[in-house]
Amino acid sequence: MSTKQGNHGLCNSAGSSTPLRRLKILSNQPSNRFCADCGSPDPKWVLSMKLDEWTDEQVDSLTDGGGNSAINMIYEAFLPNYIQKPRPDSSTEERTDFIRRKYELQQFSTFNAQFASEISAGDNTPFQNNSANIKNFEKQQTGSHHGQGHAFHNSCRRKESEHKEVKKMSMKTRVIKNNLNPVWNEKLMLSIPDPIPPLKLQVYDKDTFSTDDRMGDAEIDIQPLLAAAKAYENTNIFEPMQLGKWLATDDDTLVKDSVISLVDGKVKQEITLRLQNVECGELEIELECVPLTQ
Repeated sequence: MSTKQGNHGLCNSAGSSTPLRRLKILSNQPSNRFCADCGSPDPKWVLSMKLDEWTDEQVDSLTDGGGNSAINMIYEAFLPNYIQKPRPDSSTEERTDFIRRKYELQQFSTFNAQFASEISAGDNTPFQNNSANIKNFEKQQTGSHHGQGHAFHNSCRRKESEHKEVKKMSMKTRVIKNNLNPVWNEKLMLSIPDPIPPLKLQVYDKDTFSTDDRMGDAEIDIQPLLAAAKAYENTNIFEPMQLGKWLATDDDTLVKDSVISLVDGKVKQEITLRLQNVECGELEIELECVPLTQ
């Protein structure tokens, strides 16, 4: 009988120990005695260790994950300093918000084999950062996302959802259902690698029973925004001022001119894009470049 050696010396062979015994060994690891999200001692599991029946496959999945410490190294790898983890006495709302951002939206994560940097516009609209080397000298926030007037071919079974993808970093936003003009109003944060790639957006029609349909894409050159952010990184100017403009032409995807502005000491850019490879559709997005020194 072949065996597979898992993390922390736990044998994953079903014949060597019962799932319950293996689960007990896993739960007794120091890092697993406290909640991975709020630090509460003796945390409750989604499945009861005593009342529910566990399969070897379920225990294998937990074992391969490496426990809370290993999981947090992935899901909290890019946790910003200004975001505080919940405490044992935090409210249910605070915990729920953090857990959703950590696992569902993956806003602090480095890995994403499956989730693409997408912002769904009635579907999924991803941001792709196609670069191998991530040097986190800057972060880019995206917010106020709107999708307008898409030509959906599978509207009878369409769900809206948003993904964010970067081979090296990905996120996923909440699902917006049954709306051809969805508005997310969420802030998503991506690291800007070096060399600086364009920001790619993709829209998907999320399908419950088959592969998501691709419903358009667009691309943004973020180098002018980054240059403006560096130039005004330590500015004491708080009066609104225009720093630059990306002019709409027949050769690009801009619906109207895009202005880079200094607002309350922050460098922002509002963009309305015409989606490509689809009959029609527009996406509105606001970008903000935030130096890591802030």
